[in-house]
Amino acid sequence: MSEPRLTNTVKTLRFLAGEMTQSELGKRVGVTRQTIAAIETGKYSPTLETAYKIADVFGKPIDEVFPWEL
Repeated sequence: MSEPRLTNTVKTLRFLAGEMTQSELGKRVGVTRQTIAAIETGKYSPTLETAYKIADVFGKPIDEVFPWEL
């Protein structure tokens, strides 16, 4: 049985928010475009604070933006 892992819907949410760029989202939450790219691809797990900020930008609950994949 595999370990649960954190996934995310950031790329989809950016697209649905008028094709918001990674740079735009990064500026709104206080991180770089590269950090947003790494979060989207699962190469980096955001801090709890950053995860909440990203969820807030999209008006979504944090567990909808960063669900656990079991």
